[in-house]
Amino acid sequence: MSAAERMRREQNRTAWLFLLPLIVALVGVAIWPLARSIFFSFTDAFLDAPANYGFVGLDNFITVAEDPVFWRAVQNTLFFTVISVGLETLLGLAIALLLHRAFVGRGIVRAAILVPWAMPMVVSTRIWEWMLNDQFGLVNKLLVTLGLVEKGIAWTAEPSLILYTVIFIDVWVTTPFMVLLILAGLQLIPEEIYEAAEVSGVPHWKRFWSITLPLATPAIGVAMLFRTLDALRMFDLSYVLAANNENTMTMSIYARDQLISFQDLGLGSAASTWVFMIIGLIAIVIVGVLRLDRATG
Repeated sequence: MSAAERMRREQNRTAWLFLLPLIVALVGVAIWPLARSIFFSFTDAFLDAPANYGFVGLDNFITVAEDPVFWRAVQNTLFFTVISVGLETLLGLAIALLLHRAFVGRGIVRAAILVPWAMPMVVSTRIWEWMLNDQFGLVNKLLVTLGLVEKGIAWTAEPSLILYTVIFIDVWVTTPFMVLLILAGLQLIPEEIYEAAEVSGVPHWKRFWSITLPLATPAIGVAMLFRTLDALRMFDLSYVLAANNENTMTMSIYARDQLISFQDLGLGSAASTWVFMIIGLIAIVIVGVLRLDRATG
């Protein structure tokens, strides 16, 4: 065995040694719970006696698939994801372009804009719940004072408005995250390209479409991927604001209700597995689209 091959094996052994704690943690907190959840999805186990179960095959999956409440939750989740991620991307890009420019106090503004994202979602939800209260909320008082409405609007109680209220709060909380990722992508664009375009007399709007947007597309794509997967798993905001309201019920809330509220471990595990498969399929599609866009670009 040559010295180079011995060194390569030693490096591989060292690399696996450093990766071992991560692999153990990943198995313990992700793979093992997922495997147990999939296992229980084929049983009739209940949460109060998980050891007493029998195998029921695909019955739990069929039950979930035939439940209209589940598909309403899927519809709510997809609608929430598309609208919120779309708005966050547009706002994140616009704010990132502004923060990318040099101006006095830029560092302070960059730090301040991260405050909504740094706050726990439950805290932000409660703050907005009070601000949107139809009786004494600050938002309704402002709207009444400006003469835009005659009386306070029940933003968190009106069935036709509550999902849009959830989207609004989510956009307010997580847009800074999009700003952070997109701004990092903008800072990787060489300034020499803009200088050459300015010397050539290229107008600002054309610089954006021909230089900024194409070169920032990878960062925007990664940001959208992360936010989409996060939005598809959304639980805390909707649950804190509206609990079990079917107008804002998400897939995660549905799975939680089957498992905790109804104590049905088998059905809840099947619902969780359905959620995992749906999110996994969407993630595969998004990654495929991003790879195709990079290959064609």
